[in-house]
Formats: sequence, structure tokens, C-alpha cells
Amino acid sequence: MSDWFRESLYDHWSQSFLISRELYRSQGGMQDIALFETPGFGRVLTLDGIIQVTTGDEFIYHEMLAHVPIYAHGAVRSVCVVGGGDGGMLREVLKHRSVEHAVLVEIDAAVVDFCRRHMPTVSAGAFDDPRCEIVIADGLKFMAETDRKFDLIVIDSTDPIGPGGVLFTEEFYQDCARCLTAEGIVVNQNGVPFLQGEEITDTWRRRRPHFADVGFYVAAVPTYVGGFMALGWASHSTRPRTEGLDQIHARFAAAPVTTRYYTPDLHRAAFALPRYIQDLIPG
Repeated sequence: MSDWFRESLYDHWSQSFLISRELYRSQGGMQDIALFETPGFGRVLTLDGIIQVTTGDEFIYHEMLAHVPIYAHGAVRSVCVVGGGDGGMLREVLKHRSVEHAVLVEIDAAVVDFCRRHMPTVSAGAFDDPRCEIVIADGLKFMAETDRKFDLIVIDSTDPIGPGGVLFTEEFYQDCARCLTAEGIVVNQNGVPFLQGEEITDTWRRRRPHFADVGFYVAAVPTYVGGFMALGWASHSTRPRTEGLDQIHARFAAAPVTTRYYTPDLHRAAFALPRYIQDLIPG
């Protein structure tokens, strides 16, 4: 009988992955870590029984959280990634030559070490890029105490349960707002609205007092079941989110990066939300 991994993120729905080979399991440290290979999704990393990244489809999530705000902004030089210990977000951010410095704030050094060793294709050398700075710290505490300013803050966190919950609070968003440059942007994963609709509503309400522009865009990531995944957006400026398609095409042509999901056309289309997601945003 084959071994299966079952992820039960919801009481009424679960998904299962056939395990070809278990590569690693550890129940020590801050989080329970497991890594296994599957026939369809490649290597799968789980923390506390919840899938974090698969080598099969991670490019969708990482590309959309990195390239959409960078091309919308047009002049991103400083980036802070909160979470993202697998290095995938750093990989995509550092594809842009305009980025001069990227700080990765990860609470658990074991996650970074583990991913460097067991999932090197995800970071693809990003940890060794001279523009990268790794800070092992609580993201909430870092953002509350730092005096740095960033053009882009990417919150690459787990869902708002357990340790990741603090990165969805109004207190944290207010600190992010303080740490942004004049046209800076904050993006984050905001769950699957069909199953986690309250995350959209809560995020909008918690961010609205602190940013001039708050919104959402979507991406279809197979691992994150339930339809579109929502990606949160907040900025001190209304300009970046409303940049026209011609401008996005021009920026991509002037400074192209290799992608497998992101395109300028998809960039603009991702902000066209289905009605059921629009209905979750307070009027």
C-alpha cells in the first residue's frame, strides 16, 4: 500500500499527495518539518502538517508576489521579504538588476538551512547573492524596531493561524506603512477567498487606515486548493496599482526577467476580481 500525505487545513475538505519517497522529517526546533517527493509536484515541504512550497508549482506564487509590485512601481531598489525562508521570493526579487538590496527576515534559521540543503532549486543561489542580507528575527519585532525604508515589502508568511497570525494584524501593517518609501508597496499572500473569505475582509479593514491604496489581485496556484489565491496589496500611492498595460509592457521590455507564469498582460488581468471576491471587500 502506497503512503499518502494528507493536508487537512479545513474541517470539511482535505487534499492528499502520493509520497514517492520521504526525504526528511524532524519534530525538533520551532516547527515540525517534513520533506517528501511526489510524482506530480516534485519535492514538497511541509511545516506543522501544512504545505508550504512544492518545487512543481512554487514559481506561480513567487513570480506574482515579486514581479507585479516591482513592475508596477517602476523603480524598486530596496526590498524586505518577511518569511520566505525557502528563498524562492529572494530568487525572483533578485532577478531585477534595479534591486540594490534585499533583506530576508526569517524567524527560524533551521528553515533557511534546511531549504539551502534540501531544496536548492527554489533559491537558485539567491542566498549567496551579494545584495542579499539574511536576518534571523521575528518579523513583527523587526518591522516594529527598524528605521529602514523599503520600496517593497513582501510578506511571505504562513496562514494567520499559529506563529503566522501576528503578520496579519493591524499593528504589523501600521509598522509596514511606516517603513515604506513614498510610493512603496506591501504585498502578501491572503489565502483562498472561496474558503478563507474572512482574510480578505479583515486585511482590508486593518490596512485601510494606514495606506492610501488597498486592494487585492489573484493567482491560480494548484497546491493552494479552492480556486484563486488572493494576494494582498497596499501602498501610500494610488499610482502603481493603476499603471496602464502599455507602461507595464514598456518596463518589462526594458528590464525583462525570465518567467513561467507572469506576463505584463496577466499583471493587469490579475487585478480584475471575480464578483465573489469583490463582495468580501467592505464598501
